[in-house]
Amino acid sequence: MNKKFRLAGLAVACACCWLPLAAGADQLTDEAHALLNAGKGKAAYALLEPQESARAGDPGYDFLLGLAALDVGQNTRAVFALERVLAMEPNNVRARAEIGRAYLALGEVETARQEFETVQRQGVPADVSLTLDRYIAATRRQESQTGATLNGYIEAQVGYDTNVNVGPNRNSVVIPGISQTPAVLSENSRANKDVFGQLGAGINGRLPLSANLAVLGGLSGALRANQDKDQFDMTNYDANLGLVLTAGKNVFTLMGQFGSVSIDDARYRTAGGVTGQWQYNLDARNQVSGFLQYSNLHYIVQTVRDADRWVGGAAYAHLWRDGVVGFGSLYLVKEKPQEANVEFLGFDGVGARLGARGNVTEKTTLFGGFSYEHRRYSAVDPSFLTERQDNQYGLLLGATYAFAKDWTLTPQISLTRNYSNTELNEYHREVASLAIRREF
Repeated sequence: MNKKFRLAGLAVACACCWLPLAAGADQLTDEAHALLNAGKGKAAYALLEPQESARAGDPGYDFLLGLAALDVGQNTRAVFALERVLAMEPNNVRARAEIGRAYLALGEVETARQEFETVQRQGVPADVSLTLDRYIAATRRQESQTGATLNGYIEAQVGYDTNVNVGPNRNSVVIPGISQTPAVLSENSRANKDVFGQLGAGINGRLPLSANLAVLGGLSGALRANQDKDQFDMTNYDANLGLVLTAGKNVFTLMGQFGSVSIDDARYRTAGGVTGQWQYNLDARNQVSGFLQYSNLHYIVQTVRDADRWVGGAAYAHLWRDGVVGFGSLYLVKEKPQEANVEFLGFDGVGARLGARGNVTEKTTLFGGFSYEHRRYSAVDPSFLTERQDNQYGLLLGATYAFAKDWTLTPQISLTRNYSNTELNEYHREVASLAIRREF
């Protein structure tokens, strides 16, 4: 009743001074709408919030206030504002979807799922239905976290690789420490191109120990076979086991990891170590994280290359209102040889990654990424009589098409270019592939 009286009183007030209030309302909501479209949720919230006592009950105002509150992490205020919209407009699909996100941010997972499913039953445009499916799947995953879960995938891939062995794209190089006469590279030393096929599979599990603590574990592997260059066929597997702790907006993860790579049925390298990560959810659309990783690299035949490797950095991710996710990270990397007198094999480096993904149709998602890493080696290379420096660039573009429940088709292309002041380590590589994947 109080709510009805408040709305009635507001209606009377509006009737008494309709023209000036309507002009002010248009100016306020138009400005707030423009700020939200520009990604300035904090400014929009600061503009709208002081007017709530006077404007509550106006669906247009309440909807914008709800969006702005959700952007700045005021999730309870977002729920209140969007509830007022739905009280006046129960069939407002967009408001119901946004209140579902607000409930999800508040941890009210079951209520969020019910709202998302209500939106689906009401009908939504094709370009948002896939995103809605993912929100529902996310709520179901969170609901299942009170019990043990297990999921996995199988994948088959075919493609073409212009440099299957990551060798220099030239027939000869000058090695000053040996001779000024160009040395002719063997076929296996220079870049080799070939068609390839790959089979992969993985499984991941989660076992909650309490409401905020869980054990995570996973195992994955892949077998890649080349059509002609079978001397470069590769097998790899990775395993991990660790703990994840959730404390409010903070998520802490500590994982032990082990991986192995074999080439032409012979073990080539193993890597074992530990990774720690801190993730902080600023609000429903923004997330920051920091990470630190240590690995012990062991080369089965070339033990002189054994090294300790450290990587540490920070990352940021943002979800735009149309469902596009963007992320970026900066990191430092260091490899230190374990054997003496081979300091020239170790390096210090810095790198950056940028990427994004977003739905373009009901079933199609586009994704892409760019990477850069600079490496400065620790001592003069006795073969090239200089301290090696590399600048490596990478570009990845692709799309994922969900052609059936739990089935996806993914075409993609990756480009890599490594510039180096030592000719033997300069190369480029292009890989085009098509993968079919089944998740379970």
